[in-house]
Amino acid sequence: MNDAATASPPSRQLKLLAQTSAFAWGLQFAFLNPALALLLSTQLRATDAQVGLALALYSASGFVASLLIPAWADRRGNYLSWMLVCGALTVALAAVLGFTGSLPVAIIALIVLGGPAGVGASLFFAQLRAAGLGRAQILSTRAMVSVSWVAGPPLAMVLASIAGVQSVIVAIVVVSTGGMVSILLLRRASPPAEPAASGPTEAAMPLSRTRVAGIMIAFVALQATNTVVTSAMALFTVNSLHLAPVWGGVALGVAALAEIPALLLLGRLTGKYSQITLIVVGCAVGVAYYVVMAIVRDPIGLVAAQLLNAWFFATVTGVGLTLFQDVIARPGLASGLFTNTRRIGAVLSGGIIALAASPAGFPGVFLSCAALTALALIITLIVGRSRPSLVQTAPETSE
Repeated sequence: MNDAATASPPSRQLKLLAQTSAFAWGLQFAFLNPALALLLSTQLRATDAQVGLALALYSASGFVASLLIPAWADRRGNYLSWMLVCGALTVALAAVLGFTGSLPVAIIALIVLGGPAGVGASLFFAQLRAAGLGRAQILSTRAMVSVSWVAGPPLAMVLASIAGVQSVIVAIVVVSTGGMVSILLLRRASPPAEPAASGPTEAAMPLSRTRVAGIMIAFVALQATNTVVTSAMALFTVNSLHLAPVWGGVALGVAALAEIPALLLLGRLTGKYSQITLIVVGCAVGVAYYVVMAIVRDPIGLVAAQLLNAWFFATVTGVGLTLFQDVIARPGLASGLFTNTRRIGAVLSGGIIALAASPAGFPGVFLSCAALTALALIITLIVGRSRPSLVQTAPETSE
C-alpha cells in the first residue's frame, strides 16, 4: 500500500524539487484564476451573468475531475504522469483563451481542459505522500503554494495593466511549462509508487466511511467560512467599517503573508501534537477570529485580527490536508476529496454572505461563521475520540 510510513526517507534533492514544483504549480493558477473573469469580460465581452456561468461550469468540471482523475492515478500509483497531462491541459487552455474570440468556445475549453487541469495540485500532494514525505515536509511544501498566491495575483494584475490580458496568458504558458519540467525532474528523484487499493472499502480506510464523512462535513463548514472572509472582506471594509477599499486588500494581504510562517510552525508542531489536537486549537482560534470580526470597528483591529485568521486558515489548509491523507488510505482520493471540500464550501458561502443584506448585517455573517467553526470543532472532537490513535502523536521516520 502507498504509505508514507513504509516508504524510504526522501532525499534532500526530492525535498528541494518538491518546494520548486509547489511554487510553479501554485503560481500558474495564481495567475489564471484572478485574471480569468477579467479576460472573459474584456476580451470576449461576457456579461456579469455569463462570467458567473462560465466560472460555475469551470468549478463543476474541477469538482468531477478531482474525483475521477485521482482515482485513476491511485490504481496505478502514477501521479506524476497525470500531472504532466494536467500541465499540458493548462497550456492548451491558455492557448484557446489567448486565441479564441468566441465565448462559447472559451466556456467549453474551461470545462474540458480547465477543470481537469486544476487537479494537478491534488495529484502533487498525493505524490508527496506516496514518495514518503512526512507531515512537516508536506506542510512546508504547502507553504510554497501560499507564497505563489501572495506573489501571483498582484503580478498578474501588473502584467495586465502594463501589457494587457494577453501577457498574463503568455505568463501562464511559461510557468506551466516550467512546472512540467519540474515534474520530469521530480519523477527522476522520486521512488516508484505502488498502486493503491482499488476500492473505497472499509479495510482500505483507517477510518470508517461514517467517520470520514464526518471529517468532510467539518471541513466543508471550515472552508465555507474562509471563503466568506475572502469574498466579503472588501464589502465589509467599505459598507460596514466605512473605510477605503484598500483596507480590504491590506487585511487579506496580511493574512496571506502570515499564513506562510504559520504553516511552517504547524509543520514543526505535528511532531509534538496530534493532528486532531492542532485542528481543535485551530478551530478555537477561528471562533475567536470571527467573534473579533463581528465587533471590530477600526482598521488597526481589522488588520491585527488577520493574524488569528492566518493561523486558522493554515490549520485548515495544511493540517487538514495531512489529516485527510492519514484517514483515507489512497493518496489521490484523499487529496481530491480535500480539494472538493473547498469547492463545496465556496458554494455554501454565498448563503452565508447573503446574511449581510439582513438586519443582522456583517456581524451576523461573522457570528454565523463562528457557529459553523464551533460545529466543525465538535465534529472533529467526536471523530477523534472515537478513534484514540488520531489523538495520539504518531512518530514519522521520513522527516
